[in-house]
Amino acid sequence: MAEDPWLTIIGLGEDGPEGLSSASRAALETAEVVIGPPRHLALLPGTNAERIDWPVPFADGLDLLEKCRGRPTVALASGDPFWFGAGRVIAARLERSEWHALPGVSTFARAAARMGWGLERTTCLGLHAAPLGRLRPHLATGARLIVLLRDGAAVGELARYLREQGFGGTRMAVLEALGGPRERRTNARADALEGTFHHPLCVALEVSSGPGLACVPGREDDVFDNDGQITKRPIRALTLSALAPRPGERLWDIGGGSGSVAIEWLLAHAANDAVSLEARPDRAERIGRNAAALGADRLQVVQGRAPEALAGLPRPDAVFVGGGLSRTLLDDLAERLAPGTRLVANAVTLESEALLTAWHGARGGELMRVELSRAAPLGPRRGWQAAYPVVQYRGTL
Repeated sequence: MAEDPWLTIIGLGEDGPEGLSSASRAALETAEVVIGPPRHLALLPGTNAERIDWPVPFADGLDLLEKCRGRPTVALASGDPFWFGAGRVIAARLERSEWHALPGVSTFARAAARMGWGLERTTCLGLHAAPLGRLRPHLATGARLIVLLRDGAAVGELARYLREQGFGGTRMAVLEALGGPRERRTNARADALEGTFHHPLCVALEVSSGPGLACVPGREDDVFDNDGQITKRPIRALTLSALAPRPGERLWDIGGGSGSVAIEWLLAHAANDAVSLEARPDRAERIGRNAAALGADRLQVVQGRAPEALAGLPRPDAVFVGGGLSRTLLDDLAERLAPGTRLVANAVTLESEALLTAWHGARGGELMRVELSRAAPLGPRRGWQAAYPVVQYRGTL
């Protein structure tokens, strides 16, 4: 018979032992070691167990935890340890047979109950260790969000961020020490928030009207800082459709320009990854800024030229060639990547169009020519002003 796990991960609230299940209290009573943040340890009455403060940075505590192997040990975490909590990191470090978990009520559940919101219709974000830019895709008129923050000072930073993004009318409910004797709620608009706040806390947001991002690819060009090197909105929408991002997939964006294609790939799903390759340092820096501003800071930006700079990069599920198209690059991709990797390439010049035409003839796939015209002044009247046609290749390697 397999041995019982030596580690129990317990979710603890501000109400201390009173809020624990009987199973959690039993695990604490039999533990030889209890490890957790000082704030959590202070919520527990005296026990005979050895107490270990979880250090900062958090990763250092994992080594301390592993030294307890073989002794009945409890690791304390906030609320539900597997919802933006420590549970995921601990579980990734240990074998599955070494631990079991007894979650408590999550901060999100407590906050939703205080607000009277349906949790299934509320966006929950953990920003205690992430930039506020992660909020940007979720800021839309009437949206409800519950946000975890690192400390009291971050509340003012959040209010300032909302004002800067044009959402100063957003209603904020700052919820401190939920479920405990120190629980406090402060209501204010983002453009009028004042006061001093203390950890642990979260903020419930009812977003005001403002410049929200569209939900589908083909967002406005001016959303992306650019020097003119950008896949324009209609072509970008067609490009993302051809790339067909699926949850958890990775993109190589070769010739990133402003990063618009890679960023929209990431905005398609939170589990997606992307690498944007750009030869010019100024543009590579701009791509990073755009990604951070639009909540896609997980974009990996590589400054260099293809195919040389592709060496060592994690293999993609799809590749977009927006610049630097050559036969050498196409041949390298075909040799380097697994069969079935999706490839989309856009061409504007006659030379690159001829290259894609030949590639299509040899490898199959789809070839599409897109010609767009916009209404523009023509003397006292209006006429159609044509843009350069774009030839788009879509296929697999």
